[in-house]
Amino acid sequence: MEIGIYKTCLECGQEAGKKAAQILKEAIAKNGTATFIAATGASQFHFLQALIADSQIDWSKTRMFHLDEYIGLPESHPASFRKYLKERFISKVHPGEVNLVNGEADSEAECKRLQKLISREPIDVAFVGIGENGHLAFNDPPADFETEDAFIVVELDEKCRNQQLGEGWFKSFDEVPEKAISMGIKQIMKAKHIICTVPDARKAEAVRDCFGDDKVSNLHPASILKQHPSCYVFLDAESGSLLPKK
Repeated sequence: MEIGIYKTCLECGQEAGKKAAQILKEAIAKNGTATFIAATGASQFHFLQALIADSQIDWSKTRMFHLDEYIGLPESHPASFRKYLKERFISKVHPGEVNLVNGEADSEAECKRLQKLISREPIDVAFVGIGENGHLAFNDPPADFETEDAFIVVELDEKCRNQQLGEGWFKSFDEVPEKAISMGIKQIMKAKHIICTVPDARKAEAVRDCFGDDKVSNLHPASILKQHPSCYVFLDAESGSLLPKK
């Protein structure tokens, strides 16, 4: 795992975007296509802008999945991740194939549908962030590191739900859904490369807990990224402020 700490949130996102674009272009050049996993949330704003800005990516040759979606939340809701991706990303680059998680469908059937689709070919790169509780996708602590299922139904813990409220996606805590469909940890780790973008001071404790030492624990789910052979973590000065000085 490689960690880069940049002065600002903007620079963090821009550098992550450059690395992601490089990986996508190399995969397309080598294989004719590139399959990627997209994340959502406030941490991805500058990253997605930087990725969209690269005019040399042939998006028609890409295949997209996304990490998670609330169960029972309509796509019209401001917090819908399908809405987020369609407005901020898909409508701007038009990937050749788009596979979104439908949180309004039958959860078990939706997990099976997505598992069948994502197993067709390798994932070239996963774009992820980490939560204030250290979660990876919606795998809150203690995360399931063992399941082989590509997508699972998860219960969101209080800290996770408070983060969604604090970021302004919901008007009240009670409005935040209690369950979601999430990509499993093992499925995320199957990606050939991982770009993890984590700006903002409110993520500093999670960054320290996940990346501040060599330990891997499902109580700090994103710590599993230390075991990935090609993971690039992009922090800003605030999110990286509690890491041990080298």
